[in-house]
Amino acid sequence: MIVLGLESSCDETAAALVELDADGSGRILASKVYTQKEHLDYGGVVPEIAARAHLEKMPAMVRGCLKEANLGWPRIDAVAATTGPGLLGGVLVGTMYGKSLALALDKPFMPVNHLEGHALTACLTNGVDFPFLLLLVSGGHCQFLLVEGLGVYTTLGGTIDDAVGEAFDKVAKLMGFNYPGGPKIQRLAENGNPKAFNLPLPLRHEGLDFSFSGLKTAVRTQLEKAGPLTDQLMADMAASFQETVARLLEIKTERALAQTHVKTFVLAGGVAANTLLRGRLEGLCHKKGVTFCAPPVNLCTDNAVMIAYAGARRLLAGEKPDLASNARARWPLEELKKK
Repeated sequence: MIVLGLESSCDETAAALVELDADGSGRILASKVYTQKEHLDYGGVVPEIAARAHLEKMPAMVRGCLKEANLGWPRIDAVAATTGPGLLGGVLVGTMYGKSLALALDKPFMPVNHLEGHALTACLTNGVDFPFLLLLVSGGHCQFLLVEGLGVYTTLGGTIDDAVGEAFDKVAKLMGFNYPGGPKIQRLAENGNPKAFNLPLPLRHEGLDFSFSGLKTAVRTQLEKAGPLTDQLMADMAASFQETVARLLEIKTERALAQTHVKTFVLAGGVAANTLLRGRLEGLCHKKGVTFCAPPVNLCTDNAVMIAYAGARRLLAGEKPDLASNARARWPLEELKKK
């Protein structure tokens, strides 16, 4: 089964071709991602601009995948697209384009939950089996999920304000950097002292929920008190902030592992590309006798491989195609069921 996947939930316009075997194993035939540069002057993603860019770039992404895989249209067995959650305009572009392709090719159309795509990526790339504990960390999400099977997800905790990736971007903006800020913070932190600033660990002792808005405020307050923002001071703040986030996620992950008793932990989402965080959580899992898994860095950020794979898994499980599905800005994973 070869499935064409489409992703357009935020500022990545992506297409991919994934081949799935009857046993659920798969391989990536092609993957194309266009990260929109149109937002750099605005300090964040502008929904209308994102939607227009998706509309302009999506056909080229699909043609690029077909060329890379050396396949013609008849070889595609199904089309899968992100139908939520995400920025509604962008999700609508991908959904309608995917439906149009499916109708033109007379192939099934599979609506895919963006979060489920992230949740299942390690099953494709690392051969992970259910059940496992997932920590999803990205610009729009920060939550623990117990993944017990296809469509069987339980949210154990999440952020009550900013997502962790959003916190990285906002702190970077406080320091004078353009969007996106996460990679800039990581590079700057390489030359900084992680103990230079004493930053708080919000909700450290309270369950599995997160809060990052207070941490962002603490960064701003300490920057204002620090005086002239020298290169070394900026590097120290970046290192201190990154260390604080990694430590907080480590504390919460240790608590989640103790509550769930699972033997596999998966880290996914765009912030999973952060090398300090990956190393810290991998070390924790090793200490606890838990298998640590994280997709390759290029599949941690938004991509269409995860969408094609999730759609293929649901088709393989016997779920019926759904051309009547609508684009959704919100779509909690708990609402998904294996049909």
